[in-house]
Amino acid sequence: MGLLGVISNKLVLERSDLLRNSATRSMRNEYGRASVLLKDRMAWIIRHGHTPNDYVLPHLINYRANLQALKDLGVTEIVSINSTGSLKKDLCPGMIVIPDDFIALTPTPTIHKNRAVHITPSLNENVRQKLIKAARSNKIKVVKKGTYWQMQGPRLETKAEIKMIANYADIVGMTMANEAVIALELDLPYACACSIDNFGNGLLKKPLTMEEIIAGTRKNADLMIKLLQSYLKLYY
Repeated sequence: MGLLGVISNKLVLERSDLLRNSATRSMRNEYGRASVLLKDRMAWIIRHGHTPNDYVLPHLINYRANLQALKDLGVTEIVSINSTGSLKKDLCPGMIVIPDDFIALTPTPTIHKNRAVHITPSLNENVRQKLIKAARSNKIKVVKKGTYWQMQGPRLETKAEIKMIANYADIVGMTMANEAVIALELDLPYACACSIDNFGNGLLKKPLTMEEIIAGTRKNADLMIKLLQSYLKLYY
């Protein structure tokens, strides 16, 4: 059994003991540099950087370097934790969705240059089912299917954009599709758990306050930590 790859935001790391006393490895590959936290049999990437001073905006993340670094370390599957906005009134902040599909109509990165390689994007069903099983074993309620729509970022969506994409997807974010495409090109099984941290722009007449959004994000981070702990037991 190789390493388990995890990709998340910094908040999950800050609120967890999973990576206490971990070692940081700076890596370089043909796509650039990547920083990976290593502990036991986990290889963990903080996609937006480790500190506020080195925050990496979604459209500037080097997805190819990050995923190649995980492959070079011997990762055999990847669990991603993603923050999202809801496109449906019945999908509320505090809920977790395990998407089974995604839409990305803006260009996504690729490892291929000057080659006619046409993959069929997907999320790995085996990893998806293990996430669902891990949630069930820890009595964490999750939505077992859903479609993720990736926007370019870093800006948020207009009310008109939310109204349009809500016809085709359930949650919206800025990073997952890029990771999923590169992972598939590198033959790395990849799936994700998406925390709903806010409603999409215009979905409610009274927008959530920033305090409510932050509170929901923190609550979701704690749930994600429990989910990862359960997943580790299945993986090992």
